[in-house]
Amino acid sequence: MRQLFVCILFSSVFCFSQDDGAEVNNYTFDANAFYGAIMLHNPDISHLITKHPEGLILGYNRKTYGSEDWEQGYNYPDLGASFIYQNSNNSTLGDNFGLYAHFNFYFLKRKLQFRIGQGLSYATNPYDKIENFRNNAYGSRFLSSTFLMLNYHKENIFEGLGFKAGLSIIHYSNANVKAPNTSTNTLAFNAGLTYTLKKDEPEYIKREKVKITEPLKYNVVFRSGINESDVLGSGQFPFYIASAYIDKRIGRKSAIQVGGDMFFSNFLKDLIRYQSVSFPENNIAADTDFRRVGVFVGHELFINKLSIETQIGYYLYYPFDFEGRLYNRFGLKRYFGDKVFGLVSLKSHGAAAEAVEFGVGMRF
Repeated sequence: MRQLFVCILFSSVFCFSQDDGAEVNNYTFDANAFYGAIMLHNPDISHLITKHPEGLILGYNRKTYGSEDWEQGYNYPDLGASFIYQNSNNSTLGDNFGLYAHFNFYFLKRKLQFRIGQGLSYATNPYDKIENFRNNAYGSRFLSSTFLMLNYHKENIFEGLGFKAGLSIIHYSNANVKAPNTSTNTLAFNAGLTYTLKKDEPEYIKREKVKITEPLKYNVVFRSGINESDVLGSGQFPFYIASAYIDKRIGRKSAIQVGGDMFFSNFLKDLIRYQSVSFPENNIAADTDFRRVGVFVGHELFINKLSIETQIGYYLYYPFDFEGRLYNRFGLKRYFGDKVFGLVSLKSHGAAAEAVEFGVGMRF
């Protein structure tokens, strides 16, 4: 689970390691109560959906006014941190306490706020083969967690106090670092108050837009981590992924990618041996190759030194059938200079997570 903790720290560094320069600052704080329902994304968790979860979302936000070039292009977003307490109202599932780094993006004259946060959550009652074998949603105490909020947002209505209300989605999963990992998704209505520290806000800085053009860039990436198959007690194994791709910048914010991956997933070795013995009717040979080779297309969204990467891939070499030939990846990148970057990503097959990947790479 230390890998997951590093993942969240990495995400936090991505969000907050901006060059402040002559930064103009203002801060807001918000508190939201929420009430909702756990969505039935998998019938295996139907026994865990008994009552409506409820809880509290607390937020701290640093406003931006255009001191950095990238801020104007994203309509002056906020950078912040959140705390979420969720009471599932189910003794088997337990409660969750989470810490997150987040961005707030604004639309419709800053009256519509979209928040996306990534963090680490602590589950009070995870799976235990003796004490809590019915909790097949959380296989570990520490979980990766993502949340989204879409709110009507009105600040400084009276003496710094404002109001917000809308919908939230909170996702909890350990990304198959340890089985079981059916995960949960909570859809909730939230409402609360905001408080702005400075009542008189500074002016937003307007800059002349500069067009960014680049030639084709070549990327090499090495990723690794540990994961486990869905067979309980099968054990955790390391995996290694080598990737190469070409990207082309198509504007100030975006680049398109085309490339390939080679996967060395050791948990598949054990799964292949298990299925060859336990399910002879499937005609799986014990020496079936566990390696896979895929090709992908992707998109990279640049936010200063941070970027958000999404990829969709297809296995060309696929000797063992595991979750289908299509795969997808969502990741966060942090550039250190013009060429070197670190990254953390989630690889999955549709909604079925396979692994949290930690990587380093070069873009040249």
